[in-house]
Amino acid sequence: MKKYLVLGILFILPITAYIFFAMSTNYFKPLPVLTTSVAELDGFKDLNGKPVQLENRITVLGFFGSDVEAHKAYAYNLAQKIYSKNHEFKEFQFVILLPEGAEAQAKNIEQKLKQIAPTDAWFFAFGFDEDINRVFQSLNSNLTLDSSLSSPYVFIIDKERSLRGRKDDEDAGVMYGFDSSNIAEINNKMSDDVKVLLAEYRRALKKYKSNREI
Repeated sequence: MKKYLVLGILFILPITAYIFFAMSTNYFKPLPVLTTSVAELDGFKDLNGKPVQLENRITVLGFFGSDVEAHKAYAYNLAQKIYSKNHEFKEFQFVILLPEGAEAQAKNIEQKLKQIAPTDAWFFAFGFDEDINRVFQSLNSNLTLDSSLSSPYVFIIDKERSLRGRKDDEDAGVMYGFDSSNIAEINNKMSDDVKVLLAEYRRALKKYKSNREI
């Protein structure tokens, strides 16, 4: 009996260890880089007239165009499902690019967003039409802006200004952005991908601190 027990343990233990480490590897797999060198937000200013930037920030980047009110439901979806859960992460931010002249609409929406979570890491940033197009084109995605410079899609940009997304999504194949009008997509796919990227930087920070201590 002991012989069979020992043999069973010797057979099962390696398989269990393999499955455990395989699952861990998949879970902590970094979010794929789809585009490098996304254009910096040169010339854009927030509602307080201060510059905004992508470098050294984990950014959810959106383009809501001149008719911001038409996208307020998308902003609320994002605030409830993504922003409210992650805004306390030190280097995490939301940046919504808008053409100049949309400031009043943005202020109204910002007041509503404050009812969901503090907006200290949510920025409406204003610039010239050509600069909005420049930033969007630098994403090198399969998506487009409409005539008002808007899109329901938002994008995850890492600290090195690389676009992160999915290379083999079961529905879209390569997934450059997330449809903020689709609550299921935001709540499931985007929420998961933001968690993966934040965890990636948390692990890197822990490793850096560990190396410093050594």
